Amino acid sequence: MDRQIVYPGAIPLDTDLLNLQRNVMVAFGALTSATLGVNVVADGLACSPTSPASLSVVVGPGSLTSLEVIDANAFGSLAANSAPLVKMGVNTGSTTLALAVPTTPGYAVTYLIEASLVETDSNAAVLPYYNAANPSVPFSGPAGAGTAQPTQLRQYVALQAKAGVAATAGSQVVPSADGGWTGLYSVTLTYGQTTVAGSNIVVLPTAPFIGLKLPQISNIQFNNMISYTANGNFTVPDGTSQVRVRLVGAGGGGAPGSATQAGSGGGAGGYSEGVYNVVPGQVVAVTVGVAGAGQAASSGVGGGWGAASSFGSYCSATGGNGGSLGANVSPGGSGGGGTGGQINLLGGLGGDAMPAGIGWGGCGGASYFGGGGRSATAAGSVQAGQAPGSGGGGGYGGACASGAGAGGLVIVEY
Repeated sequence: MDRQIVYPGAIPLDTDLLNLQRNVMVAFGALTSATLGVNVVADGLACSPTSPASLSVVVGPGSLTSLEVIDANAFGSLAANSAPLVKMGVNTGSTTLALAVPTTPGYAVTYLIEASLVETDSNAAVLPYYNAANPSVPFSGPAGAGTAQPTQLRQYVALQAKAGVAATAGSQVVPSADGGWTGLYSVTLTYGQTTVAGSNIVVLPTAPFIGLKLPQISNIQFNNMISYTANGNFTVPDGTSQVRVRLVGAGGGGAPGSATQAGSGGGAGGYSEGVYNVVPGQVVAVTVGVAGAGQAASSGVGGGWGAASSFGSYCSATGGNGGSLGANVSPGGSGGGGTGGQINLLGGLGGDAMPAGIGWGGCGGASYFGGGGRSATAAGSVQAGQAPGSGGGGGYGGACASGAGAGGLVIVEY
């Protein structure tokens, strides 16, 4: 960062103070460019209904960063400088924007709340000037002319509500942003509406709000992990705003063998994975699926179904179906499925089983975490699911029991 040099006894110049401010601005602009880039970035500027409610919205304090030039116009006695620089406009107070509803029954209108970084001279005042002829009596304004001059170059966020074209409710569209402006929110109002509700205000998908701040970026490293093999609760620790969850439903049990039929394998539980926003102190219920049971030899009962695993209402995965019984080929159990995650997968199918003359039972289906139990080869060699959420193996043809599925698993990283 450039710095001004002054000397003892030297006559101070106005440019010393002006260059100091410009140099600081340039340094902050370079730092902002290095961290946020040169595209428009918004922070804060939350839009909400007024209190008490009315047909207006309030945009709170915040900032807007964009690529501009150092000084488009002269800054005091410093000449304009057209070198590019990232600048930030800051609003320390709130801005109220008035809206209006359509006048035609059945119509609706959508407003665009847009923002722009603005620089303008302001706070004009008549300043005292040095009077060499009579130093004890200063001039009022330059040369005593009494002329008011701006005393501050404001750099702030201008906000305005741009009305779209009113149309039949449901067919109205969001107007496009004006040149030099950036859209942040849409607000939709219908005929007869008397107040703006929070549900009327929507953040635009293209709004350039900062998605993550430094504490959240640090948190996303997910340095800690908890593994649940039974039901419990996850309490969000202090300083944690996001968690990554991976879970699998329980595996289904295999079907037993009989004198006429080998048993099929149980299906594996489904899988779900996602990253979710949470709040410190929040308690999230964790459900871990219980494995589907194996069955006794020649019981005539198919394998038990695996139960679902879930992390609150964020994501879940159903368990695998148990191996079934059949008069000829016994079909293996179907795999469960995941929902609510950014990744949702089906569990593997249990293996089909052949008639007793062939003898082999079906293997358990593989889960996301690994394979299931193999076919039992003889009485007493029951093969349960191996990896979490995998299916149990079916019984060998003859009097042979089947294996249980493996229980579910929930992993939380924060």
